[in-house]
Amino acid sequence: MKKSLMMFLTGLLVLSSLTAVFADNSSNGKAKGKNKDFQLGVEVLLDEQKELIEGQRVGLITNPTGVDKELNSIVDRLHNDPDVELTALYGPEHGVRGDAQAGEYVEYYIDETTGLPVYSLYGQTRKPTPEMLENVDVLLFDIQDVGTRFYTYIYTMAYAMEAAQENGIEFIVLDRPNPLGGAKVEGPVLDPDYASFVGNYPIPLRHGMTVGELAKLFNEEFGVGADLTVVEMNGWKRNMYYDDTPLEFVMPSPNMPTLDTAMVYPGAALIEGTNLSEGRGTTKPFELIGAPFVNSTEFAAAMNDLNLPGVSFRAASFTPSFSKHSGTLSHGVQLHVTHKQSFHPVETGLHIVKTLHDMYPEDFAFRAENSSGISFFDNLIGNGWIREAIENGESVESMKEQWEGDLEDFKEVRENYLVY
Repeated sequence: MKKSLMMFLTGLLVLSSLTAVFADNSSNGKAKGKNKDFQLGVEVLLDEQKELIEGQRVGLITNPTGVDKELNSIVDRLHNDPDVELTALYGPEHGVRGDAQAGEYVEYYIDETTGLPVYSLYGQTRKPTPEMLENVDVLLFDIQDVGTRFYTYIYTMAYAMEAAQENGIEFIVLDRPNPLGGAKVEGPVLDPDYASFVGNYPIPLRHGMTVGELAKLFNEEFGVGADLTVVEMNGWKRNMYYDDTPLEFVMPSPNMPTLDTAMVYPGAALIEGTNLSEGRGTTKPFELIGAPFVNSTEFAAAMNDLNLPGVSFRAASFTPSFSKHSGTLSHGVQLHVTHKQSFHPVETGLHIVKTLHDMYPEDFAFRAENSSGISFFDNLIGNGWIREAIENGESVESMKEQWEGDLEDFKEVRENYLVY
């Protein structure tokens, strides 16, 4: 009897193991199939459209996110391809290798791996000079954006497009997904009077476009006029968030470590325009928000009482290792996105700023105004009236009503440049 029972249990164990193996293989098969069907712009270029760059001297604007699905660097792929003559590299903010902190000056240098010159587009100039382009016939742009107006890479792209146009050079954008999906558009459209490197064109905070689509928009609507080609992706749909693709998330910058960071960034980064820490110097930048003067329990309760869709707030304390309140224990919240489809990052960010302003009127402050009366918060939000509205006690709902007209106008223009 015991022997029969042991044989029965052994059989069950073997059957269970085989089922798990088959399930795993089936899952892997689906993943591989999905992986095969999905192609980034760089893969389409090298696998199907290499004639766009063959026989030409190629300059490449990229950073660590310039990889294919297998995480191979586009720098290495182009440098090692016998059909491609890669002659120069160009780095945005944070550099080609992504090792510079936000706002850090990046010098010219020679890349140790390839021996190529690396020109900084976040050093003495943000626009390639004629000297930087002397040995280039075509410029490639391959950088992962995060779908937010004030992320600077899209303006590096725009300035490079201008330089290409001025110097008779072709410009090719290798398209990548918008991590926040391409269906939702949110927030105020930038007032041109508040244009800066964290917002150079009148687009909303959450634009819902890929870099390729933005390049087309910039080129036509804002008069760049470059000889532009966008190498489109295969397999990306507008409703796809980054984790709906087969791609691994590579940090676009030192303070954008995860997809969770990118999800909250369009609103949480507004804290950069205040005297509170946005979590720089912690392992959860933009997810952690606070200051020494905040009562974390009361603040978390106030935010959760708003019942904002798709997000919860946990009382949290942290000590930033650099940036605002460095080395000082700070109190606040951690944002937890519970349902990405219903989460509204811009409105959430404004609710955070308004709640902090109202709860701590003696301690909270916006960043100081410059000689033109513009605060960094104004540059981030894209206008001056929202800061005034917060100071005057207006609701976020009333602010949203005021920006909806411009947002609807932008959506109509945007439709002309959507390619997916």
